[in-house]
Amino acid sequence: MRSTKLFSLNMITLALFGSATGAMAADFGVQQANTENLKTANYQCKRCVITDGYSGSVGASVGVIDANDDHAINQLGTGTDGAIAGVNADLAYQKSGYRAKVQAHQLGMDNGFISLEAGKSEQYKLDVDFQTITTNQYSNAQTNLWHNDGMLTPSEQTRLLNLDLQRQRSGIGFEYDFSALTELGLSSYARYDREDKTGHRSASLMSPSPVNFAEPVDETTDKFSAGIVLDGDNWLSELSYHGSRYENNISDLSLPYSYDVYSATPDNQAHQVSLSGQYRLASSVFSGRVVSGRMIQDQDLVQMSGNPIQNWDGQVDTFSSNFAASTRVSSRLRLGASYDYNKRDNRSSVFDFAQYEYNSLSGAFKQNTPMDIERQTFKANASYRLASGYRLQVGYDYKQVERSYGEREETQDSEVWSKLKIRAIDQLTLDFGLSYGERGGSDYQANELTTDETDSLMRKYHLADRNRTEANARASYTPLEWLTVDVSTYYAHDDYDSTEIGLTQSKDYGYDANVHVQVSKPLSVYAFAGQQWIDSDQSGDQSSIWYADIRDQFINLGLGTTYSGLMEDRLTLGMDYLFANSESNTGVSPSNEGTYGAYYSYSHSMSLYGQYMISPQMALKLAYQYERYFDTDSAMVTADSNSGLITLGEINHNYNAHQLMLTFSYKLL
Repeated sequence: MRSTKLFSLNMITLALFGSATGAMAADFGVQQANTENLKTANYQCKRCVITDGYSGSVGASVGVIDANDDHAINQLGTGTDGAIAGVNADLAYQKSGYRAKVQAHQLGMDNGFISLEAGKSEQYKLDVDFQTITTNQYSNAQTNLWHNDGMLTPSEQTRLLNLDLQRQRSGIGFEYDFSALTELGLSSYARYDREDKTGHRSASLMSPSPVNFAEPVDETTDKFSAGIVLDGDNWLSELSYHGSRYENNISDLSLPYSYDVYSATPDNQAHQVSLSGQYRLASSVFSGRVVSGRMIQDQDLVQMSGNPIQNWDGQVDTFSSNFAASTRVSSRLRLGASYDYNKRDNRSSVFDFAQYEYNSLSGAFKQNTPMDIERQTFKANASYRLASGYRLQVGYDYKQVERSYGEREETQDSEVWSKLKIRAIDQLTLDFGLSYGERGGSDYQANELTTDETDSLMRKYHLADRNRTEANARASYTPLEWLTVDVSTYYAHDDYDSTEIGLTQSKDYGYDANVHVQVSKPLSVYAFAGQQWIDSDQSGDQSSIWYADIRDQFINLGLGTTYSGLMEDRLTLGMDYLFANSESNTGVSPSNEGTYGAYYSYSHSMSLYGQYMISPQMALKLAYQYERYFDTDSAMVTADSNSGLITLGEINHNYNAHQLMLTFSYKLL
């Protein structure tokens, strides 16, 4: 908008100068205009009302939770039994160009946030925010290992604890616009964010048999970003910096009879500097971006026999660039192209490690090998308007990846695609897509540096030759003013035709449907349904040939309605219902090779609410939420099911959860 205004003003100025005569000596300034008889009230913008002072609403929520599994926190926002309370707010203030805003949602509960923003329009802005996030993996996990200052102490007494994570995120940001001080648009920004994460998560170790345990979590991540933005009439540019630092406050874990049996996640940091820009020339737009980064990890290593180093001097340098161009050749045709280059240069230290054969020194030495990755991507596309309401898009994408010291040093992915958009039919929009892609590359072979014992016929799916076919379609139909129907479907098939051991083929297909009905002015109803199927086939060879079929399926169903206008437009009622189901089955043939168990889960969740307007300013809302959740995973076994295995117990979920919440809100007029 700024560039457009400057351009228009310049043209008007040139026109005045071009038609000027000696009369230009007269003062035609705006300040000399005669406005005494003007009725300015008739020229006021009726839609551009800017009210000084306070606006918005504030409120408080109180409620009660009844749940026997803290996993309900993922759906209800809080899973702790008993009373709950929180604060809500959506306030704004403005006067003489100064603006301030406060937003809060369920502040004080397990999942809530608050954000504050203040500044002066087109000059500066300061924002501060705080958020709590709590997620639960399992409840009442059984463990016989007690953690204390890095020591996992076995105990005959079983301890029950929750595998959940609590995050506290806080941040502060500042923006300043220097445009008023320079003819060019110059602005800057800076932001700092911090996240503290605590809790427990599942982990495993070998000592000497498998042990599943609750790993303590206490870590901090700091992020910082800053940048300068400069723009002109038809161009813009940005120079920015992004940095992060991760610190793990839990050291390596030990057992009383064996030290440092579990290595902690190492501290690390990353830095990135980028320069980006965009230039508009007539009907063409050019853009580019160059990014240089460095990742550093210099942490003490767990000491063990044969390890010649004390700490890992890890460093990875990254470089990426992107260039894109788009031009409108005619009123019907537009062309576009882009090129991306990414390089990951591993500059970590290299050391000599003694090699063992049959528990004795062989006299040979080998070095760790830093692995580098280089990617290049080229894309070209064209968009052509066939007729009014009909547009065809076609494109070609090519990606080349080079990896040093890998099973396959080079792969090339190529894809052709097309899209057809139809907007010519009244009340109906149609979209169709079709694509075909191939992956090939250099010879695939086991790499002696990393995979001495890999079968020569085995192919990793992300490196193997692959042919992919994909199609999708979408329709949006509004036959009546009160009825809207959206339907979409998709199908994708991956064929790994050169793989003899590994993933041989995969299919992914499904549909989504949405219906919205405005039955009457106060009554509206919506419903949606979606299903997805993923079918994968694998082949293997462990003493005998075997095959595995993996069948995953998902379903989501939803229904909701709102009714307003009751009790002289004071009462609004609503209901939302959601059903979700997922299932995964793996079959192995011949059956004597053994079969994997299934994973199955489903969830019913429902919300009922009523909101009553006590006055134009005050409202009272009563809401009830319910969740029925069940899952079963055959990989979960009891703690005493196998004498050689220590587990966290059979930690599947099977619960009912209820939440009743009363919210009072006050609207500022």
